[in-house]
Amino acid sequence: MTSAGRPRLRPTVSLMGVELDNVSEDEMLDHVFSSLSAEHGGWAASLNVDILRQTVASPELRRLMAGADLVLADGMPMLWAGRLQGTPVTARVPTSEAIYSLSALAARRGTGVFFLGGNPGTAEATAAIMAARYPGLATAHACPPMGFEKAPAAMQDVVATLEQSKAGIVFCAFGCPKQERVMDGLRDRFPDKWFFAAGGTFSMIAGEAPKAPAWMRKAGLEWVHRLRLEPRRLFVRYVVHDVPFCLRLMASSAATRRRGPERH
Repeated sequence: MTSAGRPRLRPTVSLMGVELDNVSEDEMLDHVFSSLSAEHGGWAASLNVDILRQTVASPELRRLMAGADLVLADGMPMLWAGRLQGTPVTARVPTSEAIYSLSALAARRGTGVFFLGGNPGTAEATAAIMAARYPGLATAHACPPMGFEKAPAAMQDVVATLEQSKAGIVFCAFGCPKQERVMDGLRDRFPDKWFFAAGGTFSMIAGEAPKAPAWMRKAGLEWVHRLRLEPRRLFVRYVVHDVPFCLRLMASSAATRRRGPERH
């Protein structure tokens, strides 16, 4: 169960004390649309090295992750760590890729989707691109002003826009931990909607930030691609913080295997 008492998919894998739902993309889709059919929603977090590092260091983010209805493996290091500790993770289910299968199935089932956040213009562009790609898909979008989550009036505008859209799936692109805070707050207001952490997904779909080649994603080198595109902004995050933490994660996983993994 989550900290809010909601059921979680099983089994899960614990990585440095953070629970990860060990599911494939198909299992995630089945869970999401089955719950939507029953008028139940939730929110889905993504876990990569950077977000795991922040979660381990932040009691607030750890609480938020524990309360998420789904925590999905994003980066390849999550799979490597699971394998090292003897609890293999089934697959990567990053929103940057699952957004397509979610939107395709939403179009077939008549479920609307909402693109919330991102850099100015990217939510609108993403909505147009996805609507053209999946005929019949009902889309809506909004890009709230900076700091909207701390301004009651601006937050109420977001709530009102979501109410008007009638969307069943909302992709939230604000980056961690802002998107997790926003989704956690919106879930109780909209218990029949699913919210997904989208990070920089809109920028990739809109063509603002080129997506890493498939071979780099499979090799766990997507961060190198992003660092090459934005070295000044990402050097400290990726090289100074995330690379050492990734080594720590692998060492922790190997140690967990030696003493016997926790199974859930």
